[in-house]
Amino acid sequence: MVEDGLITAVGQDAATRVTGTDGSPASGVEVVDAPGHTLTPGFVDAHVHLMVENLGGLDVMVKPFPLPFYESVGFMERTLAVGITTVRDAGGADLGLKTAQANGLIAGPRLRISVNLVGQTGGHGDHLLPSGIEMPLFPHHSGCPSGVADGPEEVRKTTRKMFRAGADQIKICTTGGVLSPADDPRHSQMTLDEIRAVVEEAQAHESYVFAHAQGTSGIRNAVLGGVRSIEHGIFLDDATIQLLLDHDVTLVPTLVAPVSVLRTAESGRSMNAAVVAKARAVLQTHRAAITRAVAAGVRIAFGTDTGVGTHGTNLEEFALLAECGMSLESVLSSATSVSADLVAPDLRVGRIAEGHRGDLVLLDRELRTTADLDGIDRAVTAVFQDGLRMR
Repeated sequence: MVEDGLITAVGQDAATRVTGTDGSPASGVEVVDAPGHTLTPGFVDAHVHLMVENLGGLDVMVKPFPLPFYESVGFMERTLAVGITTVRDAGGADLGLKTAQANGLIAGPRLRISVNLVGQTGGHGDHLLPSGIEMPLFPHHSGCPSGVADGPEEVRKTTRKMFRAGADQIKICTTGGVLSPADDPRHSQMTLDEIRAVVEEAQAHESYVFAHAQGTSGIRNAVLGGVRSIEHGIFLDDATIQLLLDHDVTLVPTLVAPVSVLRTAESGRSMNAAVVAKARAVLQTHRAAITRAVAAGVRIAFGTDTGVGTHGTNLEEFALLAECGMSLESVLSSATSVSADLVAPDLRVGRIAEGHRGDLVLLDRELRTTADLDGIDRAVTAVFQDGLRMR
């Protein structure tokens, strides 16, 4: 039972409260009867980029500067339509987008924003090409300042700029990446002192840091530096997996990200050849690393890196997580309670429980095995956010 946007009763207690003395719905109560369906909490995607889509293409060079702000409205709507009711934007979304959603100007998941990536010169967040042309992942403006910085004091100042721009948390880059054409995802970036400076500054703002980290040494440095979650984890080895466990760090695999890059390239869109080659090279390594992490018991949160690919395809990640050994229950928990605890424990999302927000997803199938996760986006028949039906 949902009242004023919050869940006020669950199970038999809810059934008793919504019916009158004759067993019919009480006055003013809307009952959704859905036999053969599955009801889940609204999904929480811990890694999206809502200001961009199909990253890596060269058409960004001719796109009008304001266009992404308009495009993001559709990206938000498509994300909400598949049941994603809360997200952590990992770069690009600014305070304007967050405020527009919160004020009801546009429909979409509620946002926790990072503003822009913080990282070193020549690193994953630095897209100055040898030609002298800069192709930033997220165009810089007053609401999304550049995050390129070097040395503990400079990264501290840059972190402060992100919070000034409205960041809820800080994202750093401790390795190279697939989408950055001039670096290698295996190589470490940012020193341990730099990482600790960012973490210290985030803690001063009662916030936290999460890390784009693909190579082994960069993952290790991020964990030792105090980050809350590791994004991607492509080259995790057994020792680093144990380090995640020892430090109680969450892993956000984003398995669908390299798949999305390859799909975009195969569609005929003009892309940097180095980016496509790296995506192809890491695909199987990535899945093998996540499979080992799952087997070891690392806490996994659902995140998709959507924006690298097409918005509204987020739930493809479910089947990929299952292929890495996660049970049906674990996959669903990763996308609800686990991601909610990571991204926004204060928002009371990710659970069907009294006092939590009325964020709910209705699926037109019963979920019994991981095989039922295939094509699950097509099973979404209703989405509720704060008790309001959004689809």
